[in-house]
Amino acid sequence: MRQALRSESSLQTDVNDGIGAVRKAYRTHLAKDTRAMFGDSLDLDSALQRAHPGQSRWDYLLGHSPSQQVLGLEPHSAKEDQVSTVIRKRRAAKQQLASHLKNGKRVTRWLWVASGKVQLADTERARRRLDENGIEFVGKQVKEKHLPAVPPNRGRKRR
Repeated sequence: MRQALRSESSLQTDVNDGIGAVRKAYRTHLAKDTRAMFGDSLDLDSALQRAHPGQSRWDYLLGHSPSQQVLGLEPHSAKEDQVSTVIRKRRAAKQQLASHLKNGKRVTRWLWVASGKVQLADTERARRRLDENGIEFVGKQVKEKHLPAVPPNRGRKRR
């Protein structure tokens, strides 16, 4: 996360180590075996509240250490009528982050996790709308299968 932000970005001071920026109540939405994979995190909603008070804001950004990619995490009620809200939050976040991210850096995955009971029908229309907007609904918990793949030779020394 820190590496993706411009050094002069006001968001730098809000980045926490590990999943420290994620509210404790939402940490359970990250599978236990994945939590250590995140080197840093940002409560994007809180960090952007002052600059964008009346706008939609995405909740969290996570730095996935093994892939060195930035992931967006949105714990949000999983109801049919919330699809448009989550899409609006992602669109707003992309605009809000434009001046903060280094050239060539971006959020590579936008994950929507159910913050309560799942009342979202897996309809073709809802799935298509999410896919068209680059959002993956992961259910009640982010698991390793939802994270970016890591090339097999990353981190290994060549002989």
